[in-house]
Amino acid sequence: MNPMILTARLDIQESLRSRWFLLFCLVFGAIVSLLMVSGLTESRVMGFTGLSRLLVTYIQLSMAILPVFILITTVRSVSGDREAGVFEYMLSLPVPLRAWYWGKLAGRFAVVFVPVFVAMSVAVVWGLVRGLDVRWGLFAVYTGLLMALCLCFLGLGFLISVLARSPDIAQAAAFLIWLVLLLFLDLILLGVLIQEQVPPEAVIGIALVNPLQVFRVAALVLFDPQLVLLGPAAFLVLDSFGTVGFLVWAMVYPAALGGVAAWVGYRRFRKGDLL
Repeated sequence: MNPMILTARLDIQESLRSRWFLLFCLVFGAIVSLLMVSGLTESRVMGFTGLSRLLVTYIQLSMAILPVFILITTVRSVSGDREAGVFEYMLSLPVPLRAWYWGKLAGRFAVVFVPVFVAMSVAVVWGLVRGLDVRWGLFAVYTGLLMALCLCFLGLGFLISVLARSPDIAQAAAFLIWLVLLLFLDLILLGVLIQEQVPPEAVIGIALVNPLQVFRVAALVLFDPQLVLLGPAAFLVLDSFGTVGFLVWAMVYPAALGGVAAWVGYRRFRKGDLL
């Protein structure tokens, strides 16, 4: 069997036995269950009703929960194995470092993405049983956004795990990065830039470097194509990207950012001291 596939399968099996995976599944399962029984599909907001209303809410909740789950569970991937002495055993086996690293990342992606996708698919099946209209185009966009979000924070998590010398340092660094991204969310720190009379284009450009902000605006685009809730910044965003263009950007940019971070982590992992 291909070493990378074998590594991915072993990582999946290890994750399935862990408590964090059970909690991860329970959280997203509970979210979908509560949304289905809350009567949300009966409400109508800005033209969204039925299953579309439920899925828009689900995607917004995922933005708040999914990244922190991924970072917390991923940053120990390399640093934890180094501390546990896994590399000493691995070096005695014919497993290339490339296969181990990318196989572990692929396995972790399957573990974090599949439960989120399954929970969303259960909501769709529930909607079909109830006779609700399913907008498959939006469902595909939701899937792409969730996949991009997973890839982004998986890549960042693996980069942190490679650079950190211990699991404790890795978790502290992950929390710090998460805190910085949250501070830049909703223009909290960007308000300071506005007070300093920084050009609006630069302020919005800095905001859109934040993958969480990109994901949030994409969720708003799905809910409000004119971005009325975003205020005057909507004009610059829509003039620069357009509605469809921004949705493409929201899927390509986070995935590319995660891919670059994972690749940098791999280069550092291959050249660094495993022990």
